[in-house]
Amino acid sequence: MVLLRTRSDQGARARAAGRPPAARNLPRSRRHARDTPFRAGREGAPGGHGGRIRTTLAVEQLFEYDGAVSSGPTILHADLDAFYASVEQLLDPSLRGRPIAVGGSARGGVVLAASYEAKAHGVSGGMPGWRAARLCPGLTFVRGSFERYQGLADEVMAVLRDVTPLVQRISIDEAFLDVSGATHLFGPPEQIGRLLRRRVREEVGLPISVGAASTKHLAKIASQVAKPDGLVVVEPGTEREFLDPLPVSLIWGVGPVTEQRLADRGIHTIGDLARSDRKAVERLLGRAVGSTLHGLAHNEDPRRVSTHTRAGSVGAQSAMRRVVPTRELVREVLSHLAERVAGRLRAKGRAGRTVTVRVRFAGMRAVTRAHTLAAPVSATLTITEVAEQLAWQAIGDQEEERPEITLLAVSVSKLTTQVAVQLELELPPPDPWRPGSPTGAARWALDRSMDAARERFGRSAVGYLPATMRRGGVPDEFRELAEHDL
Repeated sequence: MVLLRTRSDQGARARAAGRPPAARNLPRSRRHARDTPFRAGREGAPGGHGGRIRTTLAVEQLFEYDGAVSSGPTILHADLDAFYASVEQLLDPSLRGRPIAVGGSARGGVVLAASYEAKAHGVSGGMPGWRAARLCPGLTFVRGSFERYQGLADEVMAVLRDVTPLVQRISIDEAFLDVSGATHLFGPPEQIGRLLRRRVREEVGLPISVGAASTKHLAKIASQVAKPDGLVVVEPGTEREFLDPLPVSLIWGVGPVTEQRLADRGIHTIGDLARSDRKAVERLLGRAVGSTLHGLAHNEDPRRVSTHTRAGSVGAQSAMRRVVPTRELVREVLSHLAERVAGRLRAKGRAGRTVTVRVRFAGMRAVTRAHTLAAPVSATLTITEVAEQLAWQAIGDQEEERPEITLLAVSVSKLTTQVAVQLELELPPPDPWRPGSPTGAARWALDRSMDAARERFGRSAVGYLPATMRRGGVPDEFRELAEHDL
């Protein structure tokens, strides 16, 4: 049962008149009751004043629901438009309507994000600054207000949670919402989408695009089609008509390599993929990937909006220009990545048993290697050493004598809680990768001391030499904004 308590005069009059509360037909739920305060705004109500009317409600909702997902377009995907660039234009009104790039410069560096005015000239995130300046001669480079991004994004998420507690944040600037229980209060999904877009624009000052559909996959595609600053609602029964003409690259998980492999087989649109034989797609892309993408092309997506997800792995990656790997380069990059990964693990009292390394070679060909340890680890040096071995295995397995690489990535999975390390007896042979061994315990203690020093004096106060020698590239402050909570 869902109980509604309202402090508005209208609610009091309704109860006095003996009318049932407006929310009595909300979906039945179970477990995890909690009071969720939210604010609902409406403008220009018929017969009322043209100004804005805000009603404060307190809702006690049991929102781990059971039963079938609504067949209507009650799953929304809300995505802030060109978020980092839009924030800079919000903070500095003189930049509005002008092409800007966050990060980099005309002399070099990396563009972290671009405004839509810059994207119209071909500028995009990850592009070298000098190239962006050539494509867009009037481009303005800004340093980036990293200290403001998280706070403004959190304000947007608070607006979303005013409408429904079922909000699944998947990055700093986007989230899924299940509004099946909110339509009784705020109207159909299309009206809710308009409400969210208006409130985010008025209260935070940022543009946001919203897609509404019956599945998460389709809602995300709808929000992409809606950009910039739009709303697209895919009504039940129109999914095929909507999906068929869209490029296959809009499907979640289709990157440049997969897109090219599909194009080589004459598959360019989502409709082409849907009409293809599932077995043929599985042979082309592999059974797991092929089956998943073919199902998404048919809008087969049973995933629910979940508010209680926890990351199953933590990773970091570093892209680079085409370069022949050397021992010094690989050690420097992997040490920096391992330090970021291990620091996040320790900050949350977590550790993992499986270390995975991904190496991308010229031509967008990637190779992955993984190693599962006997015990979970979170020590920076241990993760660095395991990652180095795996990276050189991947590089050594290539047919070319001196293969060029363009990306290194490190991740740790099979996570578990680790708030302390249990010391072990020193038995031969010595294994520094075991966290309880003398060397392993010393590494963990050193890392904890370094974490405390950084917490007090800043990230650059102390660090391992290979990682601290690394210069340029994407600032760590920007990378942290994209990292999921553990």
